[in-house]
Amino acid sequence: MSSSILVTGGAGYIGSHTVLQLLLGGYKAVVVDNLDNSSEIAVKRVQELAGEHGSNLTFHKIDLRDKPALEQLFASEKFDAVIHFAGLKAVGESVQKPLMYYDNNLIGTIVLLEVMAAHGCKKLVFSSSATVYGWPKVVPCTEESPISAMNPYGRTKLFIEEICRDIYQSDSTWKIILLRYFNPVGAHPSGYIGEDPRGIPNNLMPFVQQVAVGRRPALTVFGTDYGTKDGTGVRDYIHVVDLADGHIAAVNKLADPSVGCEVYNLGTGKGTSVLEMVAAFEKASGKKIPLVTAGRRPGDAEIVYASTDKAERELNWKAKYGIDEMCRDQWNWASKNPYGYESPESTN
Repeated sequence: MSSSILVTGGAGYIGSHTVLQLLLGGYKAVVVDNLDNSSEIAVKRVQELAGEHGSNLTFHKIDLRDKPALEQLFASEKFDAVIHFAGLKAVGESVQKPLMYYDNNLIGTIVLLEVMAAHGCKKLVFSSSATVYGWPKVVPCTEESPISAMNPYGRTKLFIEEICRDIYQSDSTWKIILLRYFNPVGAHPSGYIGEDPRGIPNNLMPFVQQVAVGRRPALTVFGTDYGTKDGTGVRDYIHVVDLADGHIAAVNKLADPSVGCEVYNLGTGKGTSVLEMVAAFEKASGKKIPLVTAGRRPGDAEIVYASTDKAERELNWKAKYGIDEMCRDQWNWASKNPYGYESPESTN
C-alpha cells in the first residue's frame, strides 16, 4: 500500500510542486486548500503532469478553520503524515492586517493539530520560513541561529514552530519536521505549473516576471546602498523543484525512529544579490528589465543565506539547481502563462 499524505495548501506555489513530486514518488496525495490565494487549475495540471500517477490525487476545498469539515475528512481517510503549507504569506499585508494573519495561520494550524491528534495521525512536516531568523547578525544562518520575527507573518511561523515544540514536549509519540525555506523561485520545467500570486507580489521574482511579460513597466529595487558586492540585498534563492524534493526527503525521514521535533534549513547555501538575479533573468528571457531604484524598505535584512549542512547530512538532500535554471524555468512558465492560471480578462 502506498502511503497517503495530506497536503494542506496543496494548490499553492510550493504545495503544487510538492504534490507532483509526491505522486511521482509513488505516494497518494490528498490536497486540502481554501483557494484563497491559489487556483484549482494548479491541482488539475499536477494531475496531468503526474501521468499514470495522477489517479492518486484527490482535492477537497476546505478551510482548516472549518473543524467539522476537517474531522469528516480524517474520519473518511487514514493519513500516514501531513505536510502543512496552508497559510497567508504576504509580509506587507500581515503588517496591515495582523488579526487576519493570526486567525488564518495560527487558528488553522491549531485546528489541524487537534484533528490530527484525535485521529492518531502524529507525523507532520511544517512549512516554516527563513523569516524566523529576523535580521541575522551572522550568516550563513544555521538551525541553531537565534530566532526572532520582524512582522506578523514571520511571527505566525515562529509561533507555530513553538507550538510544535510544545506538542512534542507534551507527547513524544509525535514526529515533527520544521522546514525553514529560503527564497523559492522557478517553476516546473514543463512550464505547466508555477507561481501565480494574486494582487501585488510580495517577493522579487514574480515582479521581475511581470515586468518581462509586460504587465508592469519596471522593477523597483529597494536599497542600493547595502554593504554587499553591488549594494543590493543578498538572498538565498532555491529552485521550487529542489524545495519540493526536500519535502519528500522530510516525509521519508519521518519513518526514522529517532526523529522527535527537528528543524532543517532548505536553501542552496549561496547568496545572490537582486542585481545578479535580474541579470540572470535577462539572460534567460532575452528581455531587458527596466529598473527604478528606491530607498531601503523597513524590515529588509541586508544578507540572508542558509547553512544547508544539516539537511545534507540528515535528510540526504541537497539543492541541485542554480540561478540560471531557476530563471530559465521561471521564464518558461511566465511566457506560457503571462497571467498565471487565469486568462487576462478575469484579472482586471
